[in-house]
Amino acid sequence: MTEPRIAPGRVRELGPINWVVWQALSRAAGTSDAHLFSTLGRTGGLFRGWLHYSGKLMPGGRLPRHDAELVILRVAHLRQCDYEMDHHIRLGAKAGVTPEILERLRTGPTAAGWSDKHRALLTAVDQIVATRDLDDSAWAALAEHYDERRLIEIVLLTNQYEGLAASITALRIQRDGF
Repeated sequence: MTEPRIAPGRVRELGPINWVVWQALSRAAGTSDAHLFSTLGRTGGLFRGWLHYSGKLMPGGRLPRHDAELVILRVAHLRQCDYEMDHHIRLGAKAGVTPEILERLRTGPTAAGWSDKHRALLTAVDQIVATRDLDDSAWAALAEHYDERRLIEIVLLTNQYEGLAASITALRIQRDGF
């Protein structure tokens, strides 16, 4: 296992506010140390700003939670981010992402069994991750199922979790023990 580039912080590195936030988020995640938060928490107020933005997208977004988890899990799979996968397999299960759906998700939008809505959603995620854009046909298919606010949210959510996967990878944040 590769060592983290920046060790998870504790009260001295996190400061009292981020330390309390890290403790609460770790408990909520079902682990004694959510390494993502004990690492990013070292940035002080930047961590809290990032956490606010992230929380507005998930779980605070207007996308159905099931759809949000499909987006996040697909990004995690495409970016081979085991940390995101570990957490969102658990969160996704609470939102109805079954093992069968998870297997289809790994195959992608071409797998049999997707609704038109979810096929359009996963096609959009794949295109955003691969090209940083959506072609007109993918956009039109997505727009058949989502209003403008949710279309924007899908783009933001996809990019948020792709950027997070890149941060986890670059910082070598280790997986949490559950």
